[in-house]
Amino acid sequence: MIRQDTIAPGVPPRAPIDGSPAGEPADKAMSATARVLIVEDDYLVAAALEGGLAEAGIQVVGIAGTAEEAVRLAQTAHPTLAIMDIRLSGRRDGIDAALEIFRSTGLRCIFATAHHDPATRARAQAAAPLGWLGKPYTIDSLVAMIKAALQELSRRH
Repeated sequence: MIRQDTIAPGVPPRAPIDGSPAGEPADKAMSATARVLIVEDDYLVAAALEGGLAEAGIQVVGIAGTAEEAVRLAQTAHPTLAIMDIRLSGRRDGIDAALEIFRSTGLRCIFATAHHDPATRARAQAAAPLGWLGKPYTIDSLVAMIKAALQELSRRH
């Protein structure tokens, strides 16, 4: 679960982690290039992520609650990366989705999940994850990981 003290209705926007004024994108270059797909079946968590990422200047191209939705959105919305939970609604999990998405589009993900034991990480390795963030986490820690992932992706292109 995401710590709710990082995103609370009625609370003024926090200053982004880079020190820019509150309410402005944390990194203008990131806001121009970061297109993120959220794969999370918990509506409240997904909504909190969407709001926190938007506040940080990151464009959310869609939210998927199942592996099938994630694959479809990854193929049609052309995100830069995905934020992927492991447990999803339906028969397939986030690793299944990440593997299919990576094989069909080359899109990589950051796993943001409570399930990050060695066996789970080994199963996901073929999807070339950009990182792992254990729940609970803050929006600031996710934004920092997204920044690092974008830097890694830009070095490879």
